[in-house]
Parts: sequence; structure tokens; C-alpha cells
Amino acid sequence: MRFAIAMCCLATTFLAGVAAAPVWAQGDAKAGAYVFLATGGCACHTDRKNKGPFLAGGRSLKTPFGVIYGSNITPDRTGIEDWSEADFVRAMTEGVNEHGNEMYPVFPYTSFTRMTEEDLGNLWAYLRTVPPVQQRNKRPELMPPFNLRVGVKAWKLLYFTPGRFRPDPARTEAWNRGAYLVTALGHCAECHTPRDLAGGLKRSLAYAGSTDGPEGQLAPNITPDKETGIGDWTEKDIVYYLQTGLQPDGDSAEKLMGELIETAYQKLREADLQAIATYLKSLPPIRNKVVEKDEKKKDAP
Repeated sequence: MRFAIAMCCLATTFLAGVAAAPVWAQGDAKAGAYVFLATGGCACHTDRKNKGPFLAGGRSLKTPFGVIYGSNITPDRTGIEDWSEADFVRAMTEGVNEHGNEMYPVFPYTSFTRMTEEDLGNLWAYLRTVPPVQQRNKRPELMPPFNLRVGVKAWKLLYFTPGRFRPDPARTEAWNRGAYLVTALGHCAECHTPRDLAGGLKRSLAYAGSTDGPEGQLAPNITPDKETGIGDWTEKDIVYYLQTGLQPDGDSAEKLMGELIETAYQKLREADLQAIATYLKSLPPIRNKVVEKDEKKKDAP
């Protein structure tokens, strides 16, 4: 009798384990390649300026607090070869690496936490197919106290809300798809929203532009404000821009945005680009003129 009860318990445990098996364990690498493009091609992990190997890290990411270098995410021992699937998902959604250390929020897990389990699993499967490159990661060069990882825990309490994306049933399917692409995969707010002195996003100015964007570059206002944002752009203009890098006034995307369009966004399905446009045009317009810091100095009396 005891043996039978024990076997029942084991069977129940086994079945529960099967039911709880993570979706990412059966990831589709081909689908993951598309997820990869939707994230912007994980551009921060390839040192294109110095013709570095694909996703092998080493790219310098300038921040107001110092320089952080993109990490090697190829399946090499110096990259993510020894990571488990659970390690990867935890890093993407909780900001904790394979050793249990807090990750600096330059890595946008604050947005990736919204990704679906299916997309996480597919992305993981894709990354395992990338050619491995032996290249050790560079240590960050941050000023005190930001060089102490212990402070990241406190930062998370203030600025990080983990959790998957939840569709809005009152909105259309296209709007929800666009919201997911913008807020989770594309992590657009990470670059296009100004930050406070502690590096947290100023939510009241979401997508209104920042002078301290990626790699120290300006990130323009992408809310539909007519004077300082993209209020005069049509949805077709946004789609065309993401396909070609050309703005309605004839100007073209430069620096990192130009790179993202060339290597990633222009390869997305037109329906997804349309969904992105639909979502961006639905944002509340915020008047916030973003100009280069050098221009501000010129205008100063």
C-alpha cells in the first residue's frame, strides 16, 4: 500500500513537471531569428565600429555613469555556452545573470520582461545556432557608486516591474501587436525616454526623446506631438521610415537608428511595421523639444 502511494506521488510529481515544462525547451530557431530582428538585432552585442565578430560583444555603450561593454552572447565558453535555458530567461526577464549577479539595466531586461515565453524560447533556440566566438567580456568602466552591483537591487525596487505583456481587450489586434513590439521586443522606451539622475525612466515623458540616448546619442521625440514629435507623420510615413530610413522631410536616419533599420527593422513583416505605426500614433502627444547638447550651448546667452 505504501509503495502504491509512493508511486502515485512520483507519478503526480512527474506529470506536474511535464505540465510545468518551460515553453522555451522546444524553441524554434527560425521563428527566433525573426524575434531577434524585432529586438533590433541585439545591436549592442556586435562591435560594428571595429568590425567585431557577430554578437561577440565588446561594443562600448556610453552612459552618463560611465562605459559598459556589450557582452558575448555567442554559444562559446566565453559567451553563453554554459548557460541553461532557465539562465537565459532569468537574465532576460529578471536581470540576473547565470551566476546570480544583478545585471546593470543598460541591458533592457526592464522591457524584455514583457516578452512571451514562446518568443523567449524561440530567441534562445536561435542564439544557440550562431557561430561561437571566443572573446572574453570587458569589465564595465563606471564611476562610483554605480560600479557597485549591490546598488542595482535597490534600483530595481524603484524602477523595475517584472511581468509579461498583457493585451488590452478594448484595443484592436493590430494595436496590441504594435504595443508588444514597441514596449517589449523593440524596447523603444529605453532609448526614447529621458532618465533621472539615478538612471530611471521618466515615465511622464515616455517616448518624448532624450539627449542621453544609446551610446550618448540623441533619441528624438516619437510621440505624435505636431511641433516636437512625429505628429505630422502618417502611419505610412512611419512604415516607410522603418523600411528605408527616410523621413517625410527627406532627411535620413543616422547612427544607431540607421544601423537598426539596415540590419533589422527593414526585414520585419509590413504588417508588424504597420502595427508599430498604429501604436506610436496612439500615444499621448508630449511637447518636448530634444536638441543636441552642443546646440543648447550655442543658444545659451
